[in-house]
Amino acid sequence: MQIEPYHHSSLDAIVRLSLRAWEPVFESIEAVMDPEVYREQHPDWRVTQRDAVEAVCADEDVDVWVATEGSEIAGFVALKLHAQDRMGEIYMIAVDPDFQRRGIAAALTRHSLDQLEQAGMTTVMVETGGDPGHAPARRTYESAGFRLLPVARYFKKL
Repeated sequence: MQIEPYHHSSLDAIVRLSLRAWEPVFESIEAVMDPEVYREQHPDWRVTQRDAVEAVCADEDVDVWVATEGSEIAGFVALKLHAQDRMGEIYMIAVDPDFQRRGIAAALTRHSLDQLEQAGMTTVMVETGGDPGHAPARRTYESAGFRLLPVARYFKKL
């Protein structure tokens, strides 16, 4: 596996793998969230997530890295720098389901930490969900030494 800087020719493959990777996550969110709130917040999560991936890949202030195995794109990670706080952020990460459980998310996380440290960041943050669908992400971050800051977020449909 190699990790290389993003090139716009990878965009379609990154979008496709992201949607495949996040499908079980959105199913998990739907199962734990109030149905009316879920429908309001995620009327078509695929469109929203596609737009989010395209936007992050086009953002000049975001560093995007791509994990490849041979000629196939296995995953990606997007990093943001909050220079005023000297804090880096793993903003978005996904691994194609065909390549999951092979250590790619862990390798992308380690790579991210190295890149953020080289950029002068002293702290790194990553956010993820507390639902069952995000359990693999939480394990990856905890294995990399991240510690959880509990946050309560409540929703109510008006």
